[in-house]
Order: sequence, then structure tokens, then C-alpha cells
Amino acid sequence: LLTTIMLSSIQRTRQSAMDKHLHWQWHGIDQVGVHDMVLLATVDEDAIVQNLRKRYMNSVMFTYIGPVLLSVNPFTQMPYFSEKQMDQYQGANQYENPPHIYALTDDMYRNMLIDNENHCVIISGESGSGKTVSAKYIMNYVAHISGGGPEVERIKQIILETNAVLEAFGNAKTIRNDNSSRFGKYVEIAFTTYGTQKGAQISSFLLEKTRVVHQNPDERNFHIFYQLCAGCDDQLKRNLGITEPSYFNYLNQSGTYEIADVSDEQLYKVTMKAMEIVGIDNSTKIEILKIVSAILHIGNIKFKEVNNYADIEDPADLEYPAYLLNVDPDAIRKKLTSRRMESKWGTENDVLDVKLNVDQAVYTRDALAKALYHRLFDHLVQLVNNALTFDVNDCRKIGILDIYGFEIFEKNGFEQFCINFVNEKLQQVFIELTLKAEQEEYKQEGVQWIPVEYFNNKVVCDLIEANKPPGIFSILNDVCAQTHGQSGGDDHFLQKMNTSVGNHPHYRQASGRFLIVHYAGNVEYNVEGFCEKNRDTLFDDLIQLMQSSGNELVLNLFPEKVQKNCVKTRTTTFGSKIRKQANELLTSLMGSVPHYIRCIKPNEQKRPFTFDDARVKHQVKYLGLKENIRVRRAGFAYRRPYDKFVKRYAILIDDLQNNNSMKNDLARTKTILKSMNFDTNDAFCMGQTKIFIKNPETVFQLEEKREEKYAHFAKIIQRAWRRCRMNKKTNDMAQRASDILYGHKQRRRASINRKFFGDYIGLDEKPELKTLVGKREKIWFADSVCKYDRRFKACIRYLLLTSKAVLIVQHIHGKTKRYSNQSEYVVKRHIELEKIASVMLSPNQDDFLLLTVVNEHATLVECVFKTEFLMKLCKRFQDRTGKTLPIEFSEIFEYTVKKSNWPSCQTKFVKFEIDAQCLNKTRLKSHGNTLHVAVGAGLKNTSRPNARRVAPITKQTGSYSTQCSSSVHTSNQSDCFSPASIGSAGYGSVKQVNSYRRKAPPLPHAQPPNSRTELKAQLERITNNSISKANGAPKNKPPIPPKPRPKLRMLYSYEGQDDDELCFHSNDIIEIIQEDPSGWWQGRLRGKHGLSFWLIAGASARRARLVSSKLWNVNLNLFFIFDAEIKESSAEKSANFRKGQLHHFTSITCVQGNDDYLFTYLEITFSTFPRLAGIMEFS
Repeated sequence: LLTTIMLSSIQRTRQSAMDKHLHWQWHGIDQVGVHDMVLLATVDEDAIVQNLRKRYMNSVMFTYIGPVLLSVNPFTQMPYFSEKQMDQYQGANQYENPPHIYALTDDMYRNMLIDNENHCVIISGESGSGKTVSAKYIMNYVAHISGGGPEVERIKQIILETNAVLEAFGNAKTIRNDNSSRFGKYVEIAFTTYGTQKGAQISSFLLEKTRVVHQNPDERNFHIFYQLCAGCDDQLKRNLGITEPSYFNYLNQSGTYEIADVSDEQLYKVTMKAMEIVGIDNSTKIEILKIVSAILHIGNIKFKEVNNYADIEDPADLEYPAYLLNVDPDAIRKKLTSRRMESKWGTENDVLDVKLNVDQAVYTRDALAKALYHRLFDHLVQLVNNALTFDVNDCRKIGILDIYGFEIFEKNGFEQFCINFVNEKLQQVFIELTLKAEQEEYKQEGVQWIPVEYFNNKVVCDLIEANKPPGIFSILNDVCAQTHGQSGGDDHFLQKMNTSVGNHPHYRQASGRFLIVHYAGNVEYNVEGFCEKNRDTLFDDLIQLMQSSGNELVLNLFPEKVQKNCVKTRTTTFGSKIRKQANELLTSLMGSVPHYIRCIKPNEQKRPFTFDDARVKHQVKYLGLKENIRVRRAGFAYRRPYDKFVKRYAILIDDLQNNNSMKNDLARTKTILKSMNFDTNDAFCMGQTKIFIKNPETVFQLEEKREEKYAHFAKIIQRAWRRCRMNKKTNDMAQRASDILYGHKQRRRASINRKFFGDYIGLDEKPELKTLVGKREKIWFADSVCKYDRRFKACIRYLLLTSKAVLIVQHIHGKTKRYSNQSEYVVKRHIELEKIASVMLSPNQDDFLLLTVVNEHATLVECVFKTEFLMKLCKRFQDRTGKTLPIEFSEIFEYTVKKSNWPSCQTKFVKFEIDAQCLNKTRLKSHGNTLHVAVGAGLKNTSRPNARRVAPITKQTGSYSTQCSSSVHTSNQSDCFSPASIGSAGYGSVKQVNSYRRKAPPLPHAQPPNSRTELKAQLERITNNSISKANGAPKNKPPIPPKPRPKLRMLYSYEGQDDDELCFHSNDIIEIIQEDPSGWWQGRLRGKHGLSFWLIAGASARRARLVSSKLWNVNLNLFFIFDAEIKESSAEKSANFRKGQLHHFTSITCVQGNDDYLFTYLEITFSTFPRLAGIMEFS
């Protein structure tokens, strides 16, 4: 059935994630044996045992039978229960990792949210097989994955700490288990529709209260008694009268006071801390400990016989119980040695005080102790539930059943009979919901099926609990009602059973005993004490005694109203209570989707890595594992109603729910499966109301496809959110920068709407630059600038702005290094922000700024991105000093340079003027100590950037071609417009300034448009990120002649995605009706109107400049339909493109942008001019 579970498709899906995160793996362990016993070659009990042995001896405690988890108790702490393993199993498919209780819990939790149904896990097995520990692992895992805020974390903590409280008061050491649960516990954890915990409720039943007054050899009383004796401080011990456990009769019967490797003193602290977390305050804790201590002192009350009646042997024994319970010592004496009896003669009622003998007094004393402890335990459960109360509306639950397992001792009494009855009922649930229900479901759904025989233990349950014909509990209740506490009741009960059910196939008669053939084996019960324990009577005298207490907690434990002189009704027996609780529990379990953990005890000595084949084989047999395997091998791994299946996987088919051609969920289910190319015969079977899938791999493929869909949608949402945030950030930064220059400085057309990136040199590719600043010091701005020295010679430097300083850094190339180990980057100047006196700028559109420093020389730089630098410098300066950065605007800079041997050269001047001939270029002319800077007129100083809704672009790592001034630099004798720099040899000398470029990093390749949305988006990215042309003011777009309309030849085919889109093939001629800035132009093809195609469109007479020869090809065909001038700086070659000419772009690639491929610069290869391939700057 499951031979294809771990196919390569699943392995490939998870391999990359596992390699990346180095997921924990059981190195070679999971290859031991068969991890799912449905895959066993031979299905018999010996093969099952050998597989379990092989895995257990290799430290593997978990094995699957389909969805059922087998757990073999290792009797030691295993290494695979850490938070790391929780993360590994969270969200993973069940068979992607080795079998684990976390995998079962994760599957249960996810299906609860998917199907909006209650789920439960039934943990079964005999005593000492590890059921309680398994329940803890489930609760820990659920708490780990369910998330939530502070209130949810508080609820989780309370749920987890209830284990420590209830274990202290409800667990004890037995012969078979050092931490045996002596009560049944059903924990229901409530969740919101989002999967966060909102509360919990705990139901307890079958507390073994007889353990309070009696223990078998090598056993202990409940843990809390020993924790109290070992852990409380000296002052509390004196107040409670606590001493060594051997002093108390209720603790010294077995002679066992300690558990190996367990510290009662430490556990006492854990219990007290847990009670505090649960919400039990300190005063309440003291009152609880008083009752626990009072029970121990009650056990020390001894009786002596006086004239055939009982009397207190030592009145001093009454002092501590009276003190701790806040009652009168004489009242205790009276109620323990006598009993008030009421009799009615005609119309008169007589009340008699009947003295008790010693045996009756001992029974009364023990009854009081058991009642106190039982009610105290129920009160603790109620306190926990009060702390975890929740609104039952709009919630889903996960139930965890932890009940002590099947018990077979040398001497088995009434307690073992009740325990084994409940285990029979749980086995019946397992049979009903797995072996029986599964086969009946196949029959009802019309699925082909070969029936599997199994043993149904309902016949044993009926033997015990049936009313007609009467079962054992009914017979016992009748005998208890008839005997009224008289002697001989147990013998009468045995005789009546032999008469009524003696011929039952699962009942055997014996002397003084009877035997039941349980599903787990034959158990012989001793009838002694059956009637008395079944009555479970607490006399009114004891209730009245407790109600006379001055202790508020004691009064709350005994709320009954004792009515005098009234007719007594027949009390509810313990057996009736057990039947009622068991049936209510089963109703709750049957109303949830069940999951099963079958716990196995490998040996009786509680030794790690000891495997008793015969003992395990016996458990394998009575747990019905062989039949379970046979059913799973012939069955289906997954089944869901059609509506739930469609709800889960409708996302795999676009608009599936609104498709009118599919009228029902069956048709939709078939469509989903068809889309996955599953083979009907091998993969799934269609029933009347459900789909049945054989192999888990099929489900895994559906889930993986679903996850891919959700991941795709999540990326769309993420991109939209990042775009929104970046838009807001970009507009805010542009506004702040504009406020600084508003009314003071003209703006460049090419930069007023530019986005701010901060990093223009690619810091990620220059880690050595980062070492120049402090470890935790952030670099806010980095750019290549022209720094001018005292001779006005331009030098290329890196300008860095950090949180503390401004740095001028020189890049030392290999040829200019003085020695081999010299650093590649050298800090030429380090200006702390506190020392900056002011920043000076001209009122023109040039890029010059002057940094003046307190008591030091000034620094003149030319920075293309001066506006961004200035804005960030103001922000950092204010954060650092708490002051506003002084900014001056002047047409003349006067500043002092670094001292030299020429005193007359210490003061320098920079004069700015507007020259209409310069347009957007800057002309520099040096004359002595003065630098003349001429630039064309820019935008008005009141210009503001446009707050356009544009998609954000990730940080720029350098694709601009920057020359100092982007300009022509001449002396006073020359006025030519050619790249130049200021000479340093003498007055008026002119030297060439070498141009420099920033290397653009490779970015994701652009892809051909597949839909209208993609085409439109790509055009917007180009048009929104284009920069205004540098050579002169933009020309207005000439009007389109009405006739004839322009026609374009299509160089690639496109299939329209919407009704209003044109479909065309390569070489089709489309007549342009209307040009739209969005890129979707209206066109006419063969008489049909519609949105046509994606073009690089916009204003005519645009220009493009080739700024780099680096290229990545992606083969995208486009048209170049506007005027353009192409120049290649290195070769000084150019080519002109005119409107109306069609030029084929063989490739186009974005070299700046984010995940959305937002174009600012494009790499384009022209078939006509292959030598001119390179990065295009659209301006």
C-alpha cells in the first residue's frame, strides 16, 4: 500500500530546505526495520515483534501502522524531543520525517483547523507503558506551534503546569511504574479559528482513593505526601506537625519511601511553583497543605477496645487533626466511635447513637481520610479549570485522554475491575472507529473491499455493564441494596454472579474469586471488599463533622445539605458512577476525530534497552495490531467528503467555485484530480460522498502544489506591501530634501524626481570599505564624488556618511600602492559630525557643496546626489548634536584650504554664474585662487518633486556614469565643450579629467511578457524610472497626423488574455488608433479594435546614451520607434535612430531594480548596430 511513500518527488521538495537549515536527522536510525508496519513483508505477530525489537534496540521508540502511532517505552530520556525537532515536524507531511509523536500531533492540529472539527488522541496501553509522558509531549508540542500573544502564552503555561500539580496529587509509585497515574484525565484544549489556544478544561475520574489508606508492598502513597515531608521548610513542618514519612501509618505500610533517581524535595518546589502559576495564591496553598497534613494525622489515630466498643487509644492523636481542620477534638472522637442512626415507628422518628466496634471505627476513620483527599483533588481540578475557562462559542478542541492502563496483579480487587472495565470501553472505541467503522464505510460508499476478521470486545463490555440481561455491575448494585452493609455480601454477590452469568464464554468461576477473559488477557478478581467499595458511603455524621469546621476550604469541600428525619433514598454506587463517566467519555470521544497512540511496555523491570519478546508479543496480540495492519494494507490512506476536499484544494484550479459547467463537488473533485494527472486505478477511488486516496504520496503532491499556490499569492501581497511602503518612504524623503532647498537653489530636471538609494558604490561588494567605520556604525550614504584640492584639481573619492562622521576615502589601485600590504582604501579625511560648522551651496543647479569645519580647513566636493546627501546629513547632524545643521546659499564660496608653503594660497574662492550656452552642463574655469563655475539655468527654486505612485526600487549599487561635473572644464583661454579637468601645472592650464563609471551588478533577467498585466507593468517600470534627458529641455511631443495612421509590424506573437486585447502573430501589421502612456495602445487588426501591444512609447525626440558595454542576453523582441541618439564613449561612435524606422532589439535586460524588475537602466542589443550593445540610459 505505502511502497511509494518516500519517493524522490518528496525528497526533492524538502532537500533544499534540509540542506539549508541542517535539519536534525536520525543518522541511519530510520533505516532500521520498517518505519510503517503496513509495509511488512509478512504480517504476523512474530514479524511485528521482531520489527519493534530491531527498532527499539537502535533507540527508535516510534513506529507507524498507517495513522496509528506505536510507542515503545525506552525507560530513559531520548534525544529527539527538543525545540529543534518541534520545528522540524511543524508543517511537514507525516511521512517526510521519521515516525514521531510530534508528527501525529501536527497532523491532528492542522486537520482541526482545515476541517473545523474537534479532534482527540486516545493514548492506550498497560500501566508503565509511557502514556502520561506521551500526553506531556503532545501538550508541549501544541503549545510550541499554536502561537499567540501574552494572554495566550499565560494560558499555555497554565496548561503545561497543570501536569506537575495533578501528578503530585494524582500519581504514585506502583510495582509496575514509578510514576503511575492513579486517576483518569481527559484534557480538552480549546483553540480559536486561527489556531491559538483560548483555554482548556480537565475532566478527572477514577481516582484511586483507597491508596490514601492502604498500599501494597513496594508501592507508595500519592507523591504529594512524600514531597511535603521532604520539601517544606522547618517552620511549616512545625506548623503542620510534619516529620519523617515512617512516622505516619498511611505512609509506612509498604516500607517504601523513596524512588530511585527522584528527589521529592526538588519536586515539592516544582509543585509549589506550578500551583502559583496555575493561580493558587499562597494562603490557599497553605490551606491545601493543612488538609494533606490532617489526612496523615488522621491515619495515626488508633483505637482500643473498651467493653466491646471502640475508644480513642491516645486522645493526643486528636489534637493535630482538630487543629489543622479547625474542628473540636471531642467532635472527632464522637463521630469516629459512634454513629447516629434514625428509625421510624409509625409517625414517630427515633434517633439513636450507636457505638462502633474497633473495625467499624477504623473503617470510619479511613472513610473520612479518603473523602477528604478525593474532594480536595476534585477541588484542585476545579481551580485549574477556573484559571483556564473559555467561551465555548466559535472554538475547536483537541482532547487528550490519559488514563491508567490495563492492570493485572497477583491480587486484583474492585479497583482493578473498574480500571480494566474502562480500558475495555476504550478498546471498543478503537475497534468501532478503525476496524469496524472503516470496513462499514467502504461498503456504504460502494468501494470494493475484502472483509478482515477481527475480535469485537463488545461482548466483554456487555458482560460487565449490561442491564438486560443483567451484567456484573447490575448484579453488584442489587446485592449492595439487599445486604445494607451486613456481612456476607461479597459471598452472596459471587453466588449470584455464578448463577446469572456463569455460562458466559468470557466468565470463569473459582473459589472466592471470578475470572474475566478480557481483551488484554485473563484476570482473576478476589470478591473481598467488592460490596463495601461499591457502596462508597460517607455517613452523614462525618459530613456534619466537616461542616462544623472553621476552615473555609474544608466547608467548600462538603457543601451537602444533610436533612434530618427524612426518608433515605438509594445512594448512587461507585460502579454506577464509573459506568456513567465511561459512557460520557466515550460519547465525547466518538464526537471527535480520533487519533491513536498505542503504548507498549518492553519489560517489567523498567530497564532501558531490555526487550522481552514474550511480554511484547502478548501486548501486540491483545492490542489487535495484526488486524489493524491487515485493514490498513487493504484500505486507503486518505479520505475526505467531496465538499471538504474541494474547499481544501480548489485553489489549484483558477475560479473553480464559479465555474458553471461543474454543478457539484464531485465534478469539481474530478477536475482537481485530473489537473494533477493522477491515475484513477492506482491513485484514488470515488465513493458516493467521499474520495478515497490510496497512497500518502498523492496527498503530498496535492499539498505541495497547494503550498506553491499560496507562496505565489503571498509574494504578490509582499510585493504590493513593499511597493506601498517604499512609495511612502520615497515621497517622504523627497519632500524633506525639497524642504531644505526650497526657495534657495535651482533644481536639475534630471534629478528632482529621482529616488534615493543611499548606496551608489555597491558597499556589499566592497567589504573592506565597511571596516573603515565602527562595528555598529551604519553607513547612510555612499557615493563617488569629485573632491577638489587647493589647485582645483579634481580627484575621485568615495564620500561616506555614517552615524558619527563624514569620511573622504581614496581607492588605492594596485599600481599606486607604495607597499604590497597597503590597504586598498585609505581614509583621506575624517570629519566628525559635531565639528561641521556649515554646508555651503550655490543658488544654481550645479552639484558643488562646501563642508566647513570648526578650526580646520574646508572641503569642496562635487556630488551628483547632493540633495540626498544633504538631507541625510541634516538628519544625522540633528540626531548627533540635537541642533539644526547650518546651510548657506551663496554665489561666492570663500574658504581656507590646508596649509602649504604658499601663504597666498590658503584662501580660495569659487564663483558661480548662469550661462545659457551651458544648458545642463557645467563649465569650470580656474584663474589663480578662484574657480569659476558656469551652468545653465535650471528649474525654479520653488520647484517640488512629483508625488507619483511608482513601484519602489531596491538600493542602487552603481550604474550611473559620472564624470566630474558631467561637464566640460576649461581655462579662461578655452571654451570648448569636451571632457576636461582643471590643470595644476600653472595658471590657466587645462588637463583632461578621466571619466569613471560604476559597475552595475547583474540582476534578474527580464522575461517576455505573458499577459496584459505583465506587459503593462513592464512598461510602467520603464517609463516611471526614466530620467529626463540631459541635453537640453524636453521637446513637446509632436501631434499625431490624423491621416494616415501609423502602422507597425509585429516582430513576435502575442495571445490576448482578455476580451479587449488583440491577438496577433509575427509580421502582422497593426494600425495604431491611440497611443496610451500605460503602454497598451489602441490598435486595429483585420477590422478588430482592441488593446494591442507593449511598446517603449512616450514623447518623441527622446534621447538615449550608451553608458556601458556589459550585457546579459534574454532574447526579447521590441520596437524602437522614437528619435534617439546613441553614443559610445569609449569608441566615440554614434548612430541616429529616427521615428518611423523599425529597429530590432535582440535582447533587453534590467540592470537596476528590485524583485519587480523595475527598470531604470536597460541593456539592449541592436541587430543593426551590434557593436553598440550596452546599457541604455533613457533620459
